[in-house]
Amino acid sequence: MASHSPKLTDSVQFPTHLNVAKTFYGFGAVGLIASMVGYFLNSEQFFFSYLTSFSFFTSIALASMILVMIHHITKSSWGTVLRRIPESFFANIWIWSIFIIPILIGMSTLYSWTNTEYIADDPIMVGKIPYLNVPFFVIRQFIYFAIWGYLGHRLYKLSIKMDQTNDWGIVHPLRKLSAPGILIFALTTAFASFDWLMSLDAHWFSTMFGVYFFAMSIQALFPILILMVFWLHKNEILKNTIGKAHIYDLGAWFFGFTVFYAYIAFSQFLLIYYANIPEETLWFYHRLEGSWEFVTYSLLICRFIIPFILLLNRDTKHNHKFLVFTSILVIVMHFIEIYWIVMPILSHGGVSFSWIDIATFIGLGGIFMGLFFQKFKQNNIVPINDPQLSDSLSKQYHQ
Repeated sequence: MASHSPKLTDSVQFPTHLNVAKTFYGFGAVGLIASMVGYFLNSEQFFFSYLTSFSFFTSIALASMILVMIHHITKSSWGTVLRRIPESFFANIWIWSIFIIPILIGMSTLYSWTNTEYIADDPIMVGKIPYLNVPFFVIRQFIYFAIWGYLGHRLYKLSIKMDQTNDWGIVHPLRKLSAPGILIFALTTAFASFDWLMSLDAHWFSTMFGVYFFAMSIQALFPILILMVFWLHKNEILKNTIGKAHIYDLGAWFFGFTVFYAYIAFSQFLLIYYANIPEETLWFYHRLEGSWEFVTYSLLICRFIIPFILLLNRDTKHNHKFLVFTSILVIVMHFIEIYWIVMPILSHGGVSFSWIDIATFIGLGGIFMGLFFQKFKQNNIVPINDPQLSDSLSKQYHQ
């Protein structure tokens, strides 16, 4: 780098006195134990609650992966100082894959298409048997996590190797991996969302559901990154490295994907409404009856209208209080939206919140965040030898 280039002035080592990973693992253990109690008390509720929380946290890891691959393929510099955060979210996805096992165990409870007697006299379901069958479903889960596990491990390993060797040539294998990785990721994520969520109501189908799941996930990632940056700053970590300009960029991306999410969600609804095919419209009908109707409208208001209004103004993207409020709101609504997709299958009449929902969320969330902080503290928390780092650092001096 040129001598006049901005230099790192912060420590790039995670503070040893912060035992955040152990704390989260502790919460995770308590939550998983409570979840096991819930399984024995009400196994049906447990499986639906577990699927909701599993889908929520997995979506964050997957959104992190696609963001980093887009970062590499576009030769982006703005997010270089932030990149180790999303990298740490997906680096351990191969370990996280073991948490798909309870869903495989509970398939007969979650998915009506596993009941051969149920589908035998249903011509629509008979036509879906080649795809919706237990052996193929299980095989697909192994394929998804094998691909994600490889991509996650490889992307993280190469990024760390560039830190250790100062070899800028490593950017080329990162880009070569990301180019096909984006396409493969898009296909596997779309089909995974079909499997986990759309097939809960096996009669329903939407060709946009994969994009809808992606839009939900990527919109929720940016508020998580914003809150992570604020947490780091509160603990005197990277205060001079991640500047106001980087936070503004996160807010801008947050706004952009809020609009993208709304566009995709509304497009899916409009096409189904216009076509008026019973197998499609009934899915929305069930979510517009009873207390589910209030959840549906709260998604429109709290996940799009309020964030859109708050983030539309340039100044609010510099206002930490507004960003924190909007970020927490959208993260909560992301969980509620996945809950809204899953739970009407179990409770058609209206919302029936259970303590098992909380237990599974704490259990899986504790493990997920424990894995994140364990990986985050292992190496430099900024990619110190990335060729784009100088440009990324300079953003804070040109706001």
